[in-house]
Amino acid sequence: MRSLTIIVSLMCLALSVSVAKADRRVAFVVGNGAYKNVAQLPNPPIDAKAMASTLRNVGFEVIEGSNLTRDQMTEKLLDFGRKAQGSDIAVFYYAGHGIAVGGTNYLLPVDADIKSEMDVKLGAAINIDLTLDQTMGDAKVKLVFLDACRDNPFAAKIKSNSATRSVNVGSGLAEMKSGEGTLIAFATGPGQTALDGQEGNNSPFTRALIDNITKPGVEIQQAMTSVRAQVNEETHKGQLPWGHTNLIGAVYLNQGPATQVANATPTATAAPAAATGGSETEVEFWRSVKESNKAEELNAYLSAYPNGQFKPLALARLAAIQNGPSTTTRNLNAGVDPATFTEDASQLTEDQIGLDKGQRRDVQRRLNGLGFDTKVTGVFNDETRSVLKRWQAARGYPSTGFLNKLQHKALLSEIVASTTTASEDSPKPARRAAPAPTQSAPVQHRNSAGDAAGAAFVGGVVGGMMGGMFRH
Repeated sequence: MRSLTIIVSLMCLALSVSVAKADRRVAFVVGNGAYKNVAQLPNPPIDAKAMASTLRNVGFEVIEGSNLTRDQMTEKLLDFGRKAQGSDIAVFYYAGHGIAVGGTNYLLPVDADIKSEMDVKLGAAINIDLTLDQTMGDAKVKLVFLDACRDNPFAAKIKSNSATRSVNVGSGLAEMKSGEGTLIAFATGPGQTALDGQEGNNSPFTRALIDNITKPGVEIQQAMTSVRAQVNEETHKGQLPWGHTNLIGAVYLNQGPATQVANATPTATAAPAAATGGSETEVEFWRSVKESNKAEELNAYLSAYPNGQFKPLALARLAAIQNGPSTTTRNLNAGVDPATFTEDASQLTEDQIGLDKGQRRDVQRRLNGLGFDTKVTGVFNDETRSVLKRWQAARGYPSTGFLNKLQHKALLSEIVASTTTASEDSPKPARRAAPAPTQSAPVQHRNSAGDAAGAAFVGGVVGGMMGGMFRH
């Protein structure tokens, strides 16, 4: 009887794998926040990282990027377009600044410097309609999520430089209609602005997407109803996601075992169940943030894996960062002068130490060795000050970003796991080996489209972009 059970289980596993392979899924995920010419947004890169991990867990091949310039975004879009040709499901996710000019929506690369309507239409921004048409045109199911309805940072400049003729510049994104087999979801309604969320965490819209769209057995339109309700409640009715759908079949990003596929075409087939912990992807994600002293990186892990196997460790590390040193940390620093925990540091106290450039490099190397990443330059710039603050907060010292003699002495007394010597410009924090993964990663799907199809796509993108520029 036991042998029969094992055989049946193996047959089911083989069937699920074959179904997953037949269902080709590709996603474009980008978060832009480090803008060079307008105010920066702290959360989009965090949103993108969490969304990319969520989609990988249900079988998507993800083309991912953060803080991309115009050229870098174009390169990623070309890659996405090639791989999305003929796919069963293509997802387009963007977080960052967006702009609506003349009723057309554009996404803003981090190097955008827009002074007029002409700058927008001649290529300084990414035309969303044209981009979606060129990259996702022949995918069977197209899902578009735009967390890009923040205030238009260039609206005043565009209006001031268009005094001789009327120009319609929106504060949020304009309404968009979806074609057949397409769902488009905005973080908020047309012409309205969305919240970026608490710094270091996901935006309300992205958090709701992560919580709902890959729930086992939940159809995507049902999931979006839950997304709207969650955002509306979390923002105290201050933000209500909006969307338009023209799907002609039931779509499941994570079709649970109890879910029956609707008799509609096209219908997205079953995907591997979302990881609840232990997948290779999760282990790699945790490995990349486990020694971080940045709350936003740990929150990104928790958003992607709300029931992950490393959740207790992530919560404990967050508590240590936010609430000061734990008992363990204080025990490790048992030999430190008690006054170190109470005596403030300032530029004056740091000057009194008399650190030369070599000693400053030594401080930066030691911080790197302790897992507090900073460049080894011998100059205490804003980045180093920020890292010093995190080190001080983790140890329970007054967090000012400056050193005094007691804190400098305490830093020198700490055991550094590894000292950076290879590069003076790039931090190399000590890393411990990650535990071996206990489950295999979700199946990754690769596009097998021929070179001719790829060449045709590239020609279409370039021609479409040129035509789009001058059509306006």
